[in-house]
Amino acid sequence: METGKFFHNLMERKDFETWLDNISVTFLSLTDLQKNETLDHLISLSGAVQLRHLSNNLETLLKRDFLKLLPLELSFYLLKWLDPQTLLTCCLVSKQWNKVISACTEVWQTACKNLGWQIDDSVQDALHWKKVYLKAILRMKQLEDHEAFETSSLIGHSARVYALYYKDGLLCTGSDDLSAKLWDVSTGQCVYGIQTHTCAAVKFDEQKLVTGSFDNTVACWEWSSGARTQHFRGHTGAVFSVDYNDELDILVSGSADFTVKVWALSAGTCLNTLTGHTEWVTKVVLQKCKVKSLLHSPGDYILLSADKYEIKGHQDS
Repeated sequence: METGKFFHNLMERKDFETWLDNISVTFLSLTDLQKNETLDHLISLSGAVQLRHLSNNLETLLKRDFLKLLPLELSFYLLKWLDPQTLLTCCLVSKQWNKVISACTEVWQTACKNLGWQIDDSVQDALHWKKVYLKAILRMKQLEDHEAFETSSLIGHSARVYALYYKDGLLCTGSDDLSAKLWDVSTGQCVYGIQTHTCAAVKFDEQKLVTGSFDNTVACWEWSSGARTQHFRGHTGAVFSVDYNDELDILVSGSADFTVKVWALSAGTCLNTLTGHTEWVTKVVLQKCKVKSLLHSPGDYILLSADKYEIKGHQDS
């Protein structure tokens, strides 16, 4: 009895396969519209089991994860054509997409470069550059939303504060109230307060303060005692910028009289007056050169001075 049932089912399978072959030939001979109508009719006759089967198989037939299927090099090439914001959105598609996109060094280096970042090609860690980009974008958004900085007030001056200089957590302020103050930025406490002249420019270190003034002079002050240790006279206009170097024993100043003066820091004597500016000299910088050029080698001291139209370079003699 069981043997007869087996052969009966086997015959049914053969009959089904023959029927399936015949209907397949007929289906392939139909037009696209007729094929669609045939499928619609079969779907209408299908139950839950058939519809579930259809849904599962259609997903694998119609959806192709190209980032998963393509060689990694080809995926990287395609990703280079997408903008960073689109790439970040694509990272949310799946863990696989996030892994591939986050591993594309060139994409994130280019994104950082377009923001003005200087790229160190020796760093080839894609995740590093992605983090740099995300941090920069966050910072830009904070700046746009006025949320980038915490604001606090330093109370102490009684007139306009014109001059500021920040160094190592300390802030120096120079005011029209004839005083200069040194503040601890983290605590907001005043470390030193000394009587000066009107301050248009300030620069300091642990021992001393150098000020440029609207009274056309430059002065050096001792923090601990408040005493003026040196007075530099010679400008005929307000002094808007000062810089100095203890190693060279040099102080430089830029003035509204269109000149830059070079002084002996300890002696207070004028060593040179540099001309050529046609406007107020609002910035002077004395520093070591860090790169090689036609005029300078690394380690040479250079003096830069600027007005509103041009920047001049003066070689150390």
